[in-house]
Amino acid sequence: MAVRKLKPTTPGQRHKIIGTFEEITARVPEKSLTVGMRRTGGRNNEGHMTMRYIGGGHKRKYRFIDFKRNKDGVPARVKSIEYDPNRSARIALLYYADGYKAYIIAPNGLQVGSTVESGENVAPEVGNALPLSNIPVGTLIHNIELRPGQGAAMARSAGTFAQLTSREGAYCIVKLPSGETRKILSACRATVGVVGNSDHALEQSGKAGRSRWLGRRPHNRGVVMNPHDHPMGGGEGRQSGGHPRSRTGLYAKGLKTRAPKKQSSKYIIERRKK
Repeated sequence: MAVRKLKPTTPGQRHKIIGTFEEITARVPEKSLTVGMRRTGGRNNEGHMTMRYIGGGHKRKYRFIDFKRNKDGVPARVKSIEYDPNRSARIALLYYADGYKAYIIAPNGLQVGSTVESGENVAPEVGNALPLSNIPVGTLIHNIELRPGQGAAMARSAGTFAQLTSREGAYCIVKLPSGETRKILSACRATVGVVGNSDHALEQSGKAGRSRWLGRRPHNRGVVMNPHDHPMGGGEGRQSGGHPRSRTGLYAKGLKTRAPKKQSSKYIIERRKK
């Protein structure tokens, strides 16, 4: 995929950089794998705003993605590569040999007509899902489970990948996109390859209205508010000083928020880069 920069015929197009969508082969999603989505607009069941800066956005349909990849031994053909409004990556529609249909996250290099498979004994090729114990050391992977059978939880967004670096008893050592290195049970599954649409990081919306299409309302900085509205508000002119904090007074930019006795901390070998 590539990106295109538009000519500045309007102020909104001056800084706009968008994808070319050249890899997308179908415009209408598979009806049996979609369902209508209702957005909350940041309101609860009483209509009160409980989350700020959320609202509006274009109408969407949710596509059911197969993150478990547990249909073993049945080859599937890639029918189409499609756009998904609910994630940054592209999705691929699979037609299994027994008639079953499913969506998966589309990795780089997966083409229409390609064949993918899942199971313990499949080849470690792009798009195939298999346990970490059967993937060669050094392979780039995505869609990684944290618990066997739970479904993929890590390395799912556009352009991301993790690397299987070594093995240690019943665990595999995986370097994650954040820079964190951690142990994951060898029975957990992962998909071989890098998530597609890697140029997504180069895109620029170009105007505030494009954020509104995504359901994001204008975001106000705390420092420009009144003291009544935010701990960092108030003061004559641009007042500085004090520690950055949230609306509820919780320190930001440096305060550790991870629970010190969190059960999964023992599996983390090296923390993510700050």
